[in-house]
Amino acid sequence: MDRYQRNIIIALLIATFLAAIEVTVISTAMPVITRDLGGLDLISWVFAIYLLTYAVMTPIFGKLADLFGRKKIFIIGATLFLIGSGLCGLSQSMEQLIFFRAIQGIGAGALMPMSFTIVGDVFKYEQRGKVQAILGSIWGIAGICGPLVGGFFVDYFTWHWIFYINIPFGIISMYLIGKYLEEKIEKRKRKIDYGGAVTFIIGMGALLYALLSGGNEIAWNDSAMIALIIIACLFLFIFVWIQIKVSEPMLPFRLFKNRYLLIANVSGFLLGMILIGLTAYLPLWVQGVLLLAATSSGLTLIPMSIGWPLGSFLSGRFLVKLGTKLISLTGVIVISLGTFGLTFIHSGTPNIILIIIMFFIGLGFGLSMTVFTVIVQSSVSWNNRGTAASSNAFLRTLGQTLGITILGVVLNQHIGGQTNNGTDVAPALLAAGLHNIFIILAVIALICVVVTCLLPKEQPDFTENDSNERKEADTKG
Repeated sequence: MDRYQRNIIIALLIATFLAAIEVTVISTAMPVITRDLGGLDLISWVFAIYLLTYAVMTPIFGKLADLFGRKKIFIIGATLFLIGSGLCGLSQSMEQLIFFRAIQGIGAGALMPMSFTIVGDVFKYEQRGKVQAILGSIWGIAGICGPLVGGFFVDYFTWHWIFYINIPFGIISMYLIGKYLEEKIEKRKRKIDYGGAVTFIIGMGALLYALLSGGNEIAWNDSAMIALIIIACLFLFIFVWIQIKVSEPMLPFRLFKNRYLLIANVSGFLLGMILIGLTAYLPLWVQGVLLLAATSSGLTLIPMSIGWPLGSFLSGRFLVKLGTKLISLTGVIVISLGTFGLTFIHSGTPNIILIIIMFFIGLGFGLSMTVFTVIVQSSVSWNNRGTAASSNAFLRTLGQTLGITILGVVLNQHIGGQTNNGTDVAPALLAAGLHNIFIILAVIALICVVVTCLLPKEQPDFTENDSNERKEADTKG
């Protein structure tokens, strides 16, 4: 790793820390936030609105990064993310928090996919596994700090401050990327798929809103729900038609003919559902069923944050030797066994059992997620890498959005009508609902094992063609 690469990896480490600590901090604090601002039944929206805007904007920013460069899009995303974080900290109602989380999600739609894309640009194939392992390690550090800091703020100060800790890290990451990342973007007339962007935002926004609201705010047979579904189908159909016709589509469907990308995207979609389920509802089990403090729920999430970077390290170390299929399959099998173990826990289960299970689940995520990211980076050329990475991030986020929606409906079926203004739930009812959620997560993990078995044995490697593809793109400009 040369000096230039070291400077870039430092910047990406800070950006990864920014995103990782935001997730773990808010997960630990969510039970207290919902009690303070009014309604356990709204917990899904705080996660879902962030995921909705993230999902909608990710492929748009990915295409813009291929046209205008990674640096500009990264800085724009970080700026929006920090504005959203600051406003979340000022929230005085659940409605305000949900709205400001939407702004946060728009920024995140550029921030994290650009980190993956930059790694693919700067590092060779044989280096990418090791670099992803390093990023996984900093995720683990943030994962350890996040629950503890979040629990500490909630127990001894106020939850508003958990959002402010994003700001200094975001500023530092923007400074480093702006100063050190070198890009030679050919000055040429660029075609932006405005029609695709608009139809995608409207169609996907209507679809996700329908899924999030169905059976809760809006009945499934209500005329408003039917209208949402019609709007979603119409605009998504127009979006697909536009992508087939335009010369520079926002989301090139030809990329999905690549078997590596197809398997990585489907697996990422399923793993996203599992991850959001654990992140959102495990703290609720610890605080609502075991009746422990917020700090204790943070401590329960820490083992996953330790296992993840360990899995990333092992994945990066043995990726070239053992191959992508063996390592990723091992990872998803470990996740499957861990989620299966969660289906057996009950109110009398010692917390140490949860800690052990979460460590192995984190280990599985580290092994599998690292490999899938490298597959996406290594299966396409430079001028498609931003789009490919963003499509992968989009599907992971879509999985999280659908996951939090489905799991939220399952939980509400058990606690609906049994709360005091949406704040207090009998531990037995909550335990029953969360038990069903753990069963669903185990089934999803098993499906992911089957999908990963379809991954080709050969190593994906576009490294040899990267320089030629980029030169051709510049020549055409």
